[in-house]
Amino acid sequence: MLESLSGVPTVAYLGAAVLFILSLGGLSNQETARRGNVYGIVGMAIAIAATFLLAEPASMTATAWGMILVPVVVGGAIGAVMAQRVAMTGMPQLVALLHSFVGLAAVLVGISSALHPAETASVGAHVVHQIEVWLGVAIGAVTFTGSVIAWAKLRGTLGGRPLLLPGRHALNAIVVLSLIAGCVGFVQESVAPGSLPAVGGMDPALLLLIGNTVLSCLLGVHLVVAIGGADMPVVVSLLNSYSGWAAAAAGFMLSNDLLIVTGALVGSSGAILSYIMCEAMNRSIWNVVFGGFGADAGKAPQKGDGRGRADVTETDAKEVTAWAKNARSIVIVPGYGLAVARAQHLVHEFSGQLRKKGIDVRYAIHPVAGRLPGHMNVLLAEAGVPYDIVLEMDELNEDLPETDLVLVIGANDIVNPGAETDTSSPIYGMPVLQVWKSAQVVVFKRGMAAGYAGVQNPLFFEENTAMLFGDAKASLGDMLAAMK
Repeated sequence: MLESLSGVPTVAYLGAAVLFILSLGGLSNQETARRGNVYGIVGMAIAIAATFLLAEPASMTATAWGMILVPVVVGGAIGAVMAQRVAMTGMPQLVALLHSFVGLAAVLVGISSALHPAETASVGAHVVHQIEVWLGVAIGAVTFTGSVIAWAKLRGTLGGRPLLLPGRHALNAIVVLSLIAGCVGFVQESVAPGSLPAVGGMDPALLLLIGNTVLSCLLGVHLVVAIGGADMPVVVSLLNSYSGWAAAAAGFMLSNDLLIVTGALVGSSGAILSYIMCEAMNRSIWNVVFGGFGADAGKAPQKGDGRGRADVTETDAKEVTAWAKNARSIVIVPGYGLAVARAQHLVHEFSGQLRKKGIDVRYAIHPVAGRLPGHMNVLLAEAGVPYDIVLEMDELNEDLPETDLVLVIGANDIVNPGAETDTSSPIYGMPVLQVWKSAQVVVFKRGMAAGYAGVQNPLFFEENTAMLFGDAKASLGDMLAAMK
């Protein structure tokens, strides 16, 4: 019976790979994202089932089955509970945490492969396999610690300001060169045991692999702590790419074709997304890879000019509602604060009331709004906002001078004019939504605190800007009441 099913795993893997490709294609568009998720779920279910067939279930003991099925069931249950309970504000750190698991898995697979080497047909094949092990551990370790640091930053455990060590690029280069030298020694010792001296009776190859793990973990920490908080969406995207390459490396170590294909798909798509986001922010992808992204080491962060709440124009919900009723065109700019306030459903209801009155209402999405790529798109989709009125920054910036009213809800750095005028600002050069060019701007904020980049926003003090202080959900509730 099993012999007749010998070709089933290969066909299943092919089908799963096709579904994963369709899943990525679906996730690239808001209208098809839900379908893309379904494709991915079905593809993964097929892949897991096919992997069980490859393991020759008839030859496995009850203990082996328990060691496989118990973690699958427990892990699946934990994942289901986390997915149900996570709030939209916690989604970025959850994604970062999941990336760390992929990296850790690659490290463990690499160490296991080194401890239990597979038989190879030739010396050349053995050398290639050892290089795969070394690279898999290195990429996995960088992904693991980098993702943990990203999780801590997104969660608020670590501050958003970048930690810029003196000579950080030289330190990164030294670590990378050390990893290359260690790889040469690792392969040499694996091919010709005894060519390197043992230390403390331990296998030199294993010691080198442990050293690789430690150095790569430190490199992952250093790369991410050097990144400014305002640029964390790009970091999450980049770590997504790293996790893909870590999975592909694990696939090479395990000789699993589907894991290689899936990892390559995730790695390449994450890299492309990171590049697109960097282009949208006028940044170089190399600044992200080697750290220091979002901060210029030669310039101090902007401290502000001493102005505070007494220097801004304050407004209230009734006045903002009156402005909205009399406007012909309105643009709403959502930010992370909207997710924190959980006000997406209210803003959708309010914009719906305006549209019924014939007012042109659109939503403007900045590439790095929120804390992960597409964060605001998902937030608005959850509330049922029509996809056709949710537009990207480049599509709306040229229309802002003709816009009567802009409502900035929970956004800060992405509407900061200092990004265009203040060369001392850590976000200088980042394209932003030019909301100050509209006739009237209303900024919803709890107080005068700086954004995630830690810099003051001159927009608050513009003549055509009014501040609506308080919880965004309460403010929108008052505006809806005034509207009705």
